[in-house]
Amino acid sequence: MPDESWSPFAGDLFLTLARRGCLTVEPARAQEILAGLEKTLSVVRARHEILCRRQPSGPRADELPEEPAGAVTDAVFVEQVAPGLTEKALAELPKYIESIRRAAEPSRTPSVSEERREIS
Repeated sequence: MPDESWSPFAGDLFLTLARRGCLTVEPARAQEILAGLEKTLSVVRARHEILCRRQPSGPRADELPEEPAGAVTDAVFVEQVAPGLTEKALAELPKYIESIRRAAEPSRTPSVSEERREIS
């Protein structure tokens, strides 16, 4: 039986490390990473939209816009192999993006309010 608590994502950890100044990335490299993450987020959003439109409570099949067959197949396959992964990625990828943006900022000392939020 799979461990339900395990997640392939660590968005909260990356945010905490970036807020504390423990995660740093050179600005040029950060731009490359951000471009990849934003592209990935775009793909995940598209897959999530396909899945939402294909729900039984959603519109009828003849009301759906035509999607490329590969996009539908990819979205459905991922959901069957790893149920909930698309939705989890949709929630986690923005955390990765924010953490890389913070990590690329010039050195800064976290504010007291940021430190308190991380402790609680």
